Amino acid sequence: MTRVGLLSDTHAFWDDKYLKYFENCDEIWHAGDIGSVEVARKLSAFRPFRAVYGNIDGQDIRRLYPQINRFTVDGAEVLIKHIGGYPGNYDPSIRGSLLVKPPRLFISGHSHILKVKYDKTLDMLHINPGAAGIYGFHKVRTLVRFCIDNGEFKDLEVIELADKL
Repeated sequence: MTRVGLLSDTHAFWDDKYLKYFENCDEIWHAGDIGSVEVARKLSAFRPFRAVYGNIDGQDIRRLYPQINRFTVDGAEVLIKHIGGYPGNYDPSIRGSLLVKPPRLFISGHSHILKVKYDKTLDMLHINPGAAGIYGFHKVRTLVRFCIDNGEFKDLEVIELADKL
């Protein structure tokens, strides 16, 4: 079983609560708009770290992380892309990949809106963890934790950090 801590859209904002809530996680995943190499380094120094770059990320982050990250963890194929859309309305930049070979889990960020939705057509779970940073229109900063156990997703938790500062 793999315990995952998931966040997105930090926009260079650091909060020590990231480490508090991800303390029992085996890996940390970031769905883009990291905003600074410093945030990525702090997370990657704490736990194994997987990430993609987002539209606000500069070349320093784009050199470290891909635009699309596809991998398998504990029996589940995962695809992460910052701008991805939602079931029924996927972004054109990823729609073809999802339709041709859907992963078991598709993660995106960008919207700053937390959403977990199962796509029955593609037999795929979609998670957008919302925004963990303070920049953007969202009212509450959020993180997500969940487990992957032999290809199954379990114990999904939404964590509200606090209202924006």
